[in-house]
Amino acid sequence: METRREAVTGTIGCAAALIGALAGIAAWFPYGRRGLFGAFEGETNPAVLWLGLPVMVLGGATAALAVLAVVRGRWRPALGLLAALAGIAAFGYAFDVLAAPQALQDCGSPC
Repeated sequence: METRREAVTGTIGCAAALIGALAGIAAWFPYGRRGLFGAFEGETNPAVLWLGLPVMVLGGATAALAVLAVVRGRWRPALGLLAALAGIAAFGYAFDVLAAPQALQDCGSPC
């Protein structure tokens, strides 16, 4: 009986990670589309693909697993996952992984 419970818990954890990763992709998509297809004069920002997408996918999966750990009452793994999520968010902010191409940003009144 215990093996079946572990299998169900593992399946739920994998499903939560998959749903979290898909949510990360959905949150990344508007930024990725603007960054990859460019703006004025076809300027692109490939960093949204090779930095932004992995950060959003890993962040979404980590957030979903942290929520699952909290729901299950496992506080130590939840705190570890939240620390990992904070590290992923810090990496994302440090490298500005969701930055749009420069032409999409407001350059002020001289433009």
